[in-house]
Amino acid sequence: MNNVQTFFKNFWNDEEGLETIEMLLILSVLIAIAIMFKGKIEEWVKSLFTDIDNEIL
Repeated sequence: MNNVQTFFKNFWNDEEGLETIEMLLILSVLIAIAIMFKGKIEEWVKSLFTDIDNEIL
């Protein structure tokens, strides 16, 4: 029983992979936001390219 408690204490205090998990969570939130606003982002990019084309000509 003592070995199990020691294992879980060490597991809980181990912060080695914490930064990776934080980055994955942030990335997943950004991807979710991009999916939610996909239509608006596409309109914005199209308008940017249209403005660029008009200024070049």
